[in-house]
Amino acid sequence: MDVTKEKSVSEAIKYRRSVRVFTKEAIEEQKVKECIQLASLAPTSSNMQLWEFYHIVSPEIIQQIAGASFDQNAAKTAQQIVIVVARKDLWKKRVQSNIAYLKNQYGDKPAKEYTKREKFALNYYQKIVPSLYMDFFGILGRIKYFAFQIIGLFKPIYRQARNSDMRIVAHKSAALAAQNFMISMAAINYDTCPMEGFDSLRVKKIVHLPFSSEINMIIGCGIRDANGVYGERFRIPFEEVYFKI
Repeated sequence: MDVTKEKSVSEAIKYRRSVRVFTKEAIEEQKVKECIQLASLAPTSSNMQLWEFYHIVSPEIIQQIAGASFDQNAAKTAQQIVIVVARKDLWKKRVQSNIAYLKNQYGDKPAKEYTKREKFALNYYQKIVPSLYMDFFGILGRIKYFAFQIIGLFKPIYRQARNSDMRIVAHKSAALAAQNFMISMAAINYDTCPMEGFDSLRVKKIVHLPFSSEINMIIGCGIRDANGVYGERFRIPFEEVYFKI
């Protein structure tokens, strides 16, 4: 398989299919790792990057994951597997990383010398982001939710402030990264299949994920078999989903 002739973005998007059966042809670990690096460049809410990527290359571990994924062909025949993990629980660490990055960008100077824009950016990570992510058994989230609904009667307000809302935010960012990865793989003629059907607790035990982590999706990787794509691509007519206002 030639991975030197890279497809354009539109070509890669059209080429990508959910491949259910892969051939036994090996794929390069380094190439897959490079695609994961491209995945990490995906858009992410507040630049929090609440994701992790587990690159599975061990045949034994792949088969264990396949067993926990109900023996789907896309897992059983995968040459490698990438697990995209949402890590909402790391929000405090990511906040500090963003603050440290900003201060490094602004240079070594007293806080009183920060510009208005610099002060706003630091305040965003020091106060606003923590106010959204901080919770205590869901209680604070509910209080914030109802408070924001009342404020919203008088002015525009961000309303998604519950713990469940922030979980969704983390998973949306992780899914964007997963799409980056799959398109990057398609660009070099590698194939993928995103899977949601798996026993998450068993998979987390297999790869030693912390309890607070959440698996966004498991992606089988390889070269498509001649019968690996189950039929022609079907999409709802574009006119039914496109609205110009």
